[in-house]
Amino acid sequence: MSTAIPLSESVFALTLALLVLAPLAIAGVALINTGLGRSRSAAQALLGNLAILAVATILFALVGATLAGSLPGAPGWQGISLPLAGKSWNLIGTGPFLLGGLNSYPLHAQLGILFQFLAVAMAAMLPWGSGADRFRISAGVASAAIIAILVYPLTAHWIWGGGWLAQLGTNFGLGAGFVDPGGAATVHALGGLGALAVVWIAGPRKGKFPKEGLSTALPGHNAVYVLFGCLLALVGWLAWNLIGAVLWQHASLAALPETALNTLLEASIAVAATYAVTRFRFGKPDASLCANGWLTGLVASSATAALVTPIEALFVGLVAGIVTPLLVEVMELALSIDDPSGAITVHGVGGLWGLLAAGVFAAQKGQLVAQLVGIATLLGLLFPLMYLLFAVLNRYVPFRVDPDGERLGMDLHELGGGAYPEFVIHRDESYR
Repeated sequence: MSTAIPLSESVFALTLALLVLAPLAIAGVALINTGLGRSRSAAQALLGNLAILAVATILFALVGATLAGSLPGAPGWQGISLPLAGKSWNLIGTGPFLLGGLNSYPLHAQLGILFQFLAVAMAAMLPWGSGADRFRISAGVASAAIIAILVYPLTAHWIWGGGWLAQLGTNFGLGAGFVDPGGAATVHALGGLGALAVVWIAGPRKGKFPKEGLSTALPGHNAVYVLFGCLLALVGWLAWNLIGAVLWQHASLAALPETALNTLLEASIAVAATYAVTRFRFGKPDASLCANGWLTGLVASSATAALVTPIEALFVGLVAGIVTPLLVEVMELALSIDDPSGAITVHGVGGLWGLLAAGVFAAQKGQLVAQLVGIATLLGLLFPLMYLLFAVLNRYVPFRVDPDGERLGMDLHELGGGAYPEFVIHRDESYR
């Protein structure tokens, strides 16, 4: 279980500076998801990201931060525990109500809470990209509220706030307990599983899967957005993983360069592997799939960058890059899952792979078992909880736009104007 370690002034200043750069990861993902959608929904896609970020931030401050709890060592961090089988199972946090007295908390706790605001925003935004071109802003905001108020706080407390997953080490001798330095579970796997729930509930875009069972290509409208978003995301991810190493792994300054190097290595070999796979399969590399491979490498690094050696990081990224284009194809052709942003594969599966790899390469005895328990919790408890809550929400705030709105495009239907008014962007072949 994690315990707080006082931060020196230099480490505090470095972490605070990195927190200023970390939102570039959010900006990069938002730009990638916008580019992967249709041109007639581009403005709605970016506005939806802003709305979700704002609502998730506000509601996490009002409710979620209390349930997520403070960090170990902060006042009242112990949370609410349930005794079972002779063990204490810490289930819900007892953080500061409405963030009261936050400036009296240890610096470590203050930075941790600030970091969690970025984490909950990213987690809430990921399902939005998968629902592109048919997901209403009101529904996206409502689903983000569920994540910010309940689902994310529970996950964050269990993993980062001294909850029962973090206690697996002390209670059962399973390594250091479930570890997730950069949010592969709390942000990416959680957001990717939320994306799967949204896609299942909303259904595919019209024309994506014709009645005869084939899949129609609906390519993203702007590869430049997508590839530039990858570069933005790299800067944010470097900061993100370094912050996670300091806050959750208590890494020394000397350990941070290797964490940054591992982040870059995993993304680099992942995109190289995806490039090779797509060129072999299609004769030419696919830009959008390469972008997804790059992101999957970054997502996997969220779990492993602070824990593995550079050689191990190369292996983790290589697997991520090979699996990404193959799994995207399986999702679409075999399972008829329409995921424009690829969040289910990139963030969901990529996050789970990183968490598993962190256990595989761990030196501590029992760490792999702890990681498997955490993965099972994400799949067997948190995903069904999200799906149930989203299904109920869909009855009152319908996720999917009406057919005429989808035909016109989300920009015209929800905003009254397009992102590119000077260009003809409307083609209706899929609706005939």
